[in-house]
Amino acid sequence: MPLEERLYQIALTQVPGIGTVQAKQLIETVGSASEIFKMRKNKLGLIEGIGEMRAAAIKNFIDFAAAEEELEFCKKHNVQMLFLGDEKYPSRLMHCYDAPTLLYFKGNAELNAQKIVAVVGTRHHTEYGKQLTEKLVEDLSELQVLVVSGLAFGIDSIAHKASLKHQLPTVGVMGNGLSKVYPSVNKPMAKEMILQGGLLTEFGNKTLPDKHNFPRRNRVVAGMADAVIVIETAEKGGSMITAELAGSYNRDVFAYPGKTTDIRSGGCNRLIQQNKAQLVTSAQDVIEAMGWQKKKSKPKAQRSLFIELSSEEKLILNSFKEKEQVHIDELYFGHSLTGSSVAAAILNLELQGVIKSLPGKIYTLV
Repeated sequence: MPLEERLYQIALTQVPGIGTVQAKQLIETVGSASEIFKMRKNKLGLIEGIGEMRAAAIKNFIDFAAAEEELEFCKKHNVQMLFLGDEKYPSRLMHCYDAPTLLYFKGNAELNAQKIVAVVGTRHHTEYGKQLTEKLVEDLSELQVLVVSGLAFGIDSIAHKASLKHQLPTVGVMGNGLSKVYPSVNKPMAKEMILQGGLLTEFGNKTLPDKHNFPRRNRVVAGMADAVIVIETAEKGGSMITAELAGSYNRDVFAYPGKTTDIRSGGCNRLIQQNKAQLVTSAQDVIEAMGWQKKKSKPKAQRSLFIELSSEEKLILNSFKEKEQVHIDELYFGHSLTGSSVAAAILNLELQGVIKSLPGKIYTLV
């Protein structure tokens, strides 16, 4: 990636009035950050959601020195920049309407791993919550899932530490820049995570851990996972926000129940009561609900050699060349087909016994 393009990508995130939704619209319409800045004001203003004022903000932007400083920080500290559409950008997150325009990542985790779970919960956990989290991660270790959380006190930290213990990759999503670990007590753990997972943020390196950053952090946790598992939480708090966001992104949400008299389980119980989360008591419940259980190897029945596939059906099947299972979002957004064409092709392939649906909006070859 040319450094000039990277500079414009950083600058785009710093233009006043251009949020993630507008930036995504600009990128999808124009193609690259550099072309956005080089486009004429009147043409920019015609793009849906931009208008005259935002177009003027882009054309009047001059603070490229700050963008250069950010770029230098990334080079010096071996930080990867992941821009919308980049190959290593988290593909699950990319399909969210408010996906971050640019992510900063330090680590070695595969952010497009086959199985990703987010484990979240209260900062003020009980021994019950600690034991549940440690057992959950231990039992998931056989599947080599990527464990994502928010690097906070409590359940988040327990999930990260348990992942490190059981050699699972784990990523901490931060509500501040990479120049500082918050809370500072997690610095030693964060260093281990960089070697066995990583740290991820959409905030520039000088951004402080201000309160209003954490709901934005939570949407990244929710959007990049296949499933969000809530361990302990009160009825108000960041974990409830993450669960609500996960539901809006069509992610599977699970919650461990707790005592009705314990306020630290009140949020989990409420999510289950309102059918916003599936009740789980173990990792096995999650594994079965997601269709992740290991199947005994057996010879596959030979598919009919005489099935005639349409061009749309062939395009859908191409998605399974390198993956055993494909999420429905990838089928809808990974092609130039219309939504109705994708839906029709999926239905026909199911009827012909070529693919089948699994829990969690996943499809696999028969």
